[in-house]
Parts: sequence; C-alpha cells; structure tokens
Amino acid sequence: MLPVRAAILTLLLGAAAVAAPSQAETIEVTIDRLVYTPAEIAAKVGDEVEWINKDALVHTATVKGGADVLLPAKKSGSLLLQEPGSFDYICRYHPNMKGHITVQP
Repeated sequence: MLPVRAAILTLLLGAAAVAAPSQAETIEVTIDRLVYTPAEIAAKVGDEVEWINKDALVHTATVKGGADVLLPAKKSGSLLLQEPGSFDYICRYHPNMKGHITVQP
C-alpha cells in the first residue's frame, strides 16, 4: 500500500510544480567603459532589466521606436519587460554601445 501512496504523492507534487507560475527575475546589465555587460540577455515577459551605470557619463538603453531608459552617471535604471520579442538597443549618446534582449512569453 505504501508504494501506491508514494506514487500518488509524486503525481500530485509533479502536477503542483507544473501548475506553479514562474517567478519574475531581475536581470542586471552593467555599463562600464562604454560597454553593456552582458551585451546579450535572455528573459521572460514579467522580468525586469536593471542597467547599472558605473561610468561617469550619462547613458541610455534605447530601442528604436520603443523603450528609452535614461541612465544617469553612477546610477541605475530599469525596464519591466511586457511583451515577447527580440530587441536591439543602443545608447543614444554613444551609438557604438549595443545590446540585445530576447524576451520569451
């Protein structure tokens, strides 16, 4: 009888794990010496990207025709990812700074 109970418990725990929603994450991108690190990130809808600007210059994280996050010198800024897709971004002031975000549903 015990093996049957263990099997039922395993099935119930497995179903609970599948039904549980995934937790949103905060993904950190550091800006140092005019470089986004990491330059490419993967995320999910509901995650937040936080850019930490370690430079003494103002930067942005700007998606053409989309989001534009101002990143003051020695401060941070963030963006809540609300739709799936693949997005390239740059700094408006330093267009050689490039990053990419892939957002899964």
